[in-house]
Amino acid sequence: MNVDIPLIIGWYAVFVFSATVHEASHAWIANLGGDPTAYEGGQVSLNPLPHMKREPVGMIVIPLLLAIIGYLPFGFASAPYDPRWAYSHPKRAAMMALAGPVSNLLLALICMMMMWLGLQMHFFNIPDSIGFMQIVTSAPHETFDGMAYLLSMLFSMNILLFVINMMPVPPLDGSGVLPLFMAQNTARRYLEIVNQPFLFFIGIFLVWKLGFEIFLPVYQIFITILYGFS
Repeated sequence: MNVDIPLIIGWYAVFVFSATVHEASHAWIANLGGDPTAYEGGQVSLNPLPHMKREPVGMIVIPLLLAIIGYLPFGFASAPYDPRWAYSHPKRAAMMALAGPVSNLLLALICMMMMWLGLQMHFFNIPDSIGFMQIVTSAPHETFDGMAYLLSMLFSMNILLFVINMMPVPPLDGSGVLPLFMAQNTARRYLEIVNQPFLFFIGIFLVWKLGFEIFLPVYQIFITILYGFS
């Protein structure tokens, strides 16, 4: 098996940055909403170390193993929160849940805008074949190859994190967002149900079976929009 060390490092760095922004957003919104648990634990930070220390398997072991065997590095992390606060303020907790995926969507849109500008200024070209690390290619003599790869990888990773996390099944953020659309008492009853451990395993199974199939058409929509305006 050939191991491309620079590629592994690049993908892993993109995952760590994207996951760190995701978890820091959860923690920041929770703190604004009155729960300082994650803030006191150091999670309101773009420093990845507090997030790695909290979830070393999800932030280090699993994504590195996936990258080494040739898959997109993917893992998991979590920002701590007070369940009593979430029960008392289910809509604030829902905003906390929404903050992570929204941060990934914003990162993807920023990358999309930068790629669009690069195409308009003829720094980038639309490639003959599209890949997760080749949404655009460098136009003038490979001068912007590194930037093209980085933006393509960040774009792909953050669309993936956004789509997967918005699936409305526990333990994903999408299940935590649903109380935004419920009455207060209904939201509280929902939280009591959705935190049952057996639902965790059902959710993981559904992600494994359906996650990539849901991701690909959404990903294609974003790419079509990018190319359509270029």
